[in-house]
Amino acid sequence: MDLLFDDFLDLLKVLVREPSVVGAEHAFYRTLQRELECRGAKVTWYEGLLVAQGDKPNSALFSAHIDRHGLICTGPNEFQYAAFVAGSRSDLLGNSVSESLIKKIVDRFSQTQVMAYEPWSGAYRGGGKITGSYICERRNNLIFELEGLNHLVAGTPVAFSDRLKITEKHLSAQLDNVLTAAALVHLFSLGFAGTVFFTAQEEAGRSWRYLLEWFRRFGHKQDQLFVVDTSPFPDRESAENQSLVLRNKDANAQFSVAATKKLAAVCRQLDIAVSYKDEYVRLKNLDAEKSGGEVASYGSTELGRIIQASNGAVTGTTIQIPSTGYHTMQETAAIHSVKDFIRVLMALSH
Repeated sequence: MDLLFDDFLDLLKVLVREPSVVGAEHAFYRTLQRELECRGAKVTWYEGLLVAQGDKPNSALFSAHIDRHGLICTGPNEFQYAAFVAGSRSDLLGNSVSESLIKKIVDRFSQTQVMAYEPWSGAYRGGGKITGSYICERRNNLIFELEGLNHLVAGTPVAFSDRLKITEKHLSAQLDNVLTAAALVHLFSLGFAGTVFFTAQEEAGRSWRYLLEWFRRFGHKQDQLFVVDTSPFPDRESAENQSLVLRNKDANAQFSVAATKKLAAVCRQLDIAVSYKDEYVRLKNLDAEKSGGEVASYGSTELGRIIQASNGAVTGTTIQIPSTGYHTMQETAAIHSVKDFIRVLMALSH
């Protein structure tokens, strides 16, 4: 298993270095296609979606989004948070999780190294660094100031320059969601024969449309779709109270009871400690109500939006790796959680 895990780490290192800014994922899809096809997968492109299939495509269905946060050039020497441009959200109204997050991270990326690239080919267009950021009062939006990239034209994506950091117990990088996407590619090295979906623009709230369109295209109904991701926790202690994070529901919909029970049973058989994120949020909110604190949202997931929009015709459940430092270059996950994650995926595939 360690040799196979080393192969996974080698793949993850490659994918972390490849830019995949939300709204400009085509170049990353090219890299995924190469890595998947050399592992024997059949790869098909759709708008906002890459589908990889083995010899038994209906044996298991997994999905991961592949976009990461970054910037986009919106004018001469002007750069904005790509998720807001891709999501056609020009104002920070303060009424969504993402928007409140933007206000919290206004100074988070100062001095961060960045790289610009051609959105289709992935060709390098230059490097620089973030020197500052501010919320423009006239536009009520977050603007970044960069050094070294004043030659870029509007529409050019700018990714955070990143490398995978490995310690004895942890992996760190901008892991959301390249970590679980790499695991799904790695499955084909382990003999996986099912179907994997890689969706675009999840951070802009659009990925669920692309995936649901695939099921509608072929008239498929599904109750065993497993959507994978990382799950944020405030500190390492709370993150490592469990190896994997499951859910019964999100803010949009109840997940498949059958799929969640099946997943929980597999985790018990493999002696993997799990928690349920919706229950974690519920208990936190009870404490917040008692102390007069802020009540948290159950979160809006890709799967929940699909279940809601399809009226339950397409449903399933989620498998998440607990992490800290969410939406930063220092997002960190425990190696044992990643290994358990891969074990669960393979068990669900049989």
